[in-house]
Amino acid sequence: MELTGKVALITGGSNGIGAAAARRLASLGAHVVVADVDADQGKAVADEIGGVFVRCDVTVPSDSADAVSAAVREFGGLDIAFLNAGIGTGCTLGDDFDVEKYRRAMAINLDGVVYGIHYALPELLKRGGQAIATASMAGLMPTAGDPVYGANKAAVVALMRALAGAHPEVRMNALCPGFSDTNIIVRLRSTLEEIGMPIIPVSAVVDAFMSIVEGSGTGEAWFVQSGRPSEPFGFRNPPGPRAADGSRIAAAQKDPISIVLKEK
Repeated sequence: MELTGKVALITGGSNGIGAAAARRLASLGAHVVVADVDADQGKAVADEIGGVFVRCDVTVPSDSADAVSAAVREFGGLDIAFLNAGIGTGCTLGDDFDVEKYRRAMAINLDGVVYGIHYALPELLKRGGQAIATASMAGLMPTAGDPVYGANKAAVVALMRALAGAHPEVRMNALCPGFSDTNIIVRLRSTLEEIGMPIIPVSAVVDAFMSIVEGSGTGEAWFVQSGRPSEPFGFRNPPGPRAADGSRIAAAQKDPISIVLKEK
């Protein structure tokens, strides 16, 4: 794909999936803004690819605004917003519940995506761009070992699907990798190796990311699992309401909530 002149903003761009995506996009001619709290490593990645680094704590709304402003100031606009910053939580419910750990996980993994899209959207609309958010397989299936992580990643998937309908001019998709070779699995690596769970190379996740970038779909959640080709997850349509006589309600087959809100 020819990306010369396109502008991409990547949160969590100093390492792992974010850094690998930055390198891939830059190799195809894109201008990349690397946004992260790790200034040393983030600047190193940006310098390596001829991009720009901006310090960005995704839990702070103004930092996301500044990152988008940097893309516009340095390169003239924004075509791709990759909201990738995230952490594992290890947050359980019950006697060991840690409120601060819970709030931090939700702030980074969910709020960070919301803030990022909020500030990127006006620029993406100008250029018919796209936003991709890193969710997880944990957002598509029960995750008993880290229910809070599963909750915020499921919310990211739902957010991107909803935004696709709200803003059809901008492509909105989620990237849902399984256990990938990133810092998030550091505390899990030995257990994963003991049970024979394959660890997905970051390059495979970036391949799926590029399939989204190069595609035409919107409102999709692309899974990345070892030994399987990546593709959009097939969501089953939920049951819609019926009229008293059992017939379908035409408006409900679309988006009844939006219809009701418009009426108000």
